[in-house]
Amino acid sequence: MGMGMTTSKGTIMTDWTDDFLVRALIAGVGLAVVAGPVGCIVVWRKMAYFGATLAHAALLGLAFGFILDTAPIIAVIAVCMLLSAALVGLERRRTLATDTILGILAHGSLALGLVVLAFLETVRVDLMAYLFGDILSVSWADIAWIYLGGALVLAALAVLWRDMLSITLHEDLARVDGIPVERRRFLFMILIAVIVAVAMKIVGILLTVSMLIVPAAAARPVSSSPEQMAILSAVIGALSVLGGLVGSLTWDTPAGPSIVVTATTLFLLSYLSRFRAQKG
Repeated sequence: MGMGMTTSKGTIMTDWTDDFLVRALIAGVGLAVVAGPVGCIVVWRKMAYFGATLAHAALLGLAFGFILDTAPIIAVIAVCMLLSAALVGLERRRTLATDTILGILAHGSLALGLVVLAFLETVRVDLMAYLFGDILSVSWADIAWIYLGGALVLAALAVLWRDMLSITLHEDLARVDGIPVERRRFLFMILIAVIVAVAMKIVGILLTVSMLIVPAAAARPVSSSPEQMAILSAVIGALSVLGGLVGSLTWDTPAGPSIVVTATTLFLLSYLSRFRAQKG
């Protein structure tokens, strides 16, 4: 569903002062400000597939949330943390390649989540809303979760930032310098899990990773330092939310996918401007 409201004459009309539009914008910008800086490290460390794995696992967390009658965001974070721990354990055994492990965990958790939801006959679940997001239905309670979780993520990222940069630049040298690489990686995985949980309501499980990687990738060609890239990625994410909501309002398109399309457009413009600058 888009953002328009059809009148008896068939004209799509709405008002940006409507409460649900204000809530959608506040929620989306809150997600963008958090996802942008974290997404920079995801892009640098080539962890996009890991983010996708956690996003798939979110559906399993959602199912357990219904079973345990708890807040879905808490259940999703818990399942994503368990999945992160499982990944770390399996990587240490070195019996399978990391991408193979991620593929198994991603599709296995998604399939298990769908099976568990199928057994919950007394619970009505709008799968489309969870898969592709329903930003227009966010409540003030959802916004509170987003900003509380986002504040914790940014605070933790500020502590981990230098260590993660060192690990990204040269992991072996970071070990020599005394940085606990595995512990830092696991903590960073938890940060991604929190973002996946809060983004699920906004852009959906299947599009969550795009809010992590697309703004960060768009900021990369026009940034001269890691910190500048982090700030620009947050700004690009916020512009994507605004542009997506405007597009949804104008053309009555799904809000979540519209946000991702806007982010992708900004990514293409960023690389085009960089290409023209190099060519000139």
